[in-house]
Formats: sequence, C-alpha cells, structure tokens
Amino acid sequence: FASRKGWHDLAIITADKTTETHDFALRYPTPYRDLMKSAAGEQGIDEAWVYGITRQESRFMHYAKSGVGASGLMQLMPATAKWAAPRAGISNYNNSMIHDLDTNITLGTYYLAHTLELMNGQTVMATAAYNAGPSRAKKWVGTMPMEGAIYAETIPFSETRSYVQKVMANAQLYAQRLGLKQIKLKQRLGMIPGRV
Repeated sequence: FASRKGWHDLAIITADKTTETHDFALRYPTPYRDLMKSAAGEQGIDEAWVYGITRQESRFMHYAKSGVGASGLMQLMPATAKWAAPRAGISNYNNSMIHDLDTNITLGTYYLAHTLELMNGQTVMATAAYNAGPSRAKKWVGTMPMEGAIYAETIPFSETRSYVQKVMANAQLYAQRLGLKQIKLKQRLGMIPGRV
C-alpha cells in the first residue's frame, strides 16, 4: 500500500522488518529512475551507488530534512548545495530549490563525483566523505594498504561506519535490481592505498 502511494520510506521500513517472506522490490525501490540514471551517467558514477546513497540518506523522501539541516532526496547541506550549484551548471540557485528532485539529484551526483575524485576513485572512502567530510575520510586511511572492508570497519565514528557499510551493501543489491553488471562485493569495496 505504501509503495503504491509513493511512500517509499514507509515501504522500505516495513519491508525491512519482514522475517520470512522478502520482497526486494519493496526493500530496494527504484523511483526516479530516469533522473538517477541520467545524472549518474552525466557524472560518470555508478548508478547503483547513487541509489545506495539515496536509500540510506532519505529513503527517497524528496522533502526530507535532517536535524543538522541536510535536505532533499540526497540530503545535501545548504552550503554544499550552494557550492555545487554553479559547478554543476545550475545558475541562479537558491536554497528553496534544494527539494526539487532534478536539482537535488543533479547536485547530489555532482558532489558524489567530486568526493570520488578527491578520494582517488575509492568508492568506500567517497561514501565516508559524503557522510563525514573529505578531510575525515582521508584521515582514516592507514599507513599500509588495506581492503575496503577493513577501512570501513575501522572508521572511528559508529554512525559513519554503519552508514558506509549499509550504502555499500545497498549498492551491491541495487546493481542486481537495476540489471547492471554484477561485481563481487570485495571488488566493489576495493583496496585502499596506504597514506603517503
């Protein structure tokens, strides 16, 4: 019922509580597919990762607003959205536009691509950066190379550690739901080079 009404957050929460019969179409819905696919393609990033982030950030509630002020589908902070807007090709941006689906997805995917570039293509680190900031994500790198799973497991902030683990699991499941090329989770998590 919630899914039919477009209440994706309630559908996900309810479907996540099932113990015997699992409906992954309800747990991992794919709303706004045209916008997500287009924006991910334009930024050259993995659509499954974008869905994984968005599921974790807002459960696809475009009007979501966090206690710290992050807003919209991809939960952007107003300052981040304002910074990203001209770089993403959005002129005359103002904060009232943050809940517009197309604008929020455009800005969110731009910022994801930016964090991925800052983290030298390391998706696990970029996911941590999206949640806790790029400087923290870089600070958590060890002196020796490590598997992405170990990097995620050793993040000192429990909220960010859980967030990264859930986003990466989401992305793995979304790749299958979206009919994208299947890769092993270990490959998706990658290897994090040691700090230079």
